[in-house]
Amino acid sequence: MMKAASLNRGSTVTWFTDDNIRLKRKEIPMEKQTNELWKDRKHFLWFPFSFTKYRIANNRLYCQHGFFRQQEHECLLYRILDISLTRSFGNRICGTGTITLRTTDSSDPLLLLKNIKNSRAVKEMLSDLIEEARTQKGITGREILANNYVADTDGDGDVDIDDYL
Repeated sequence: MMKAASLNRGSTVTWFTDDNIRLKRKEIPMEKQTNELWKDRKHFLWFPFSFTKYRIANNRLYCQHGFFRQQEHECLLYRILDISLTRSFGNRICGTGTITLRTTDSSDPLLLLKNIKNSRAVKEMLSDLIEEARTQKGITGREILANNYVADTDGDGDVDIDDYL
């Protein structure tokens, strides 16, 4: 007799036999998850007519780009080092802005959330979520920098005082 361990939306479904042997594992697609904290699209003026989508769920930031060839990038929130907000005069008129995220992720060291609505509130929400994710993982800023290539700028393998000058 088989039984499901958990069958919640957005979770992994694992089937067990009576002897607690794992038989099958099935992922529920990301589109069906309902635990999104925020989602938006890239805006042109104040219209969200774009094939670039952003969302935050499961302590991760997802960026999906493209129509014919879709790409999705994922970044764990605790890996984000720095957040900055850029709003031009046109952005302020339309109520949008661009958030720049610098991360320790080697595949995406710089993420841009371009022309999103309520950008200042999203930036503050992201900042709070990043701090919460770091607290949950027990990670401090010093540990992130020590494990990142940014700390050793001269490439000799040692972190020296001249790396910071």
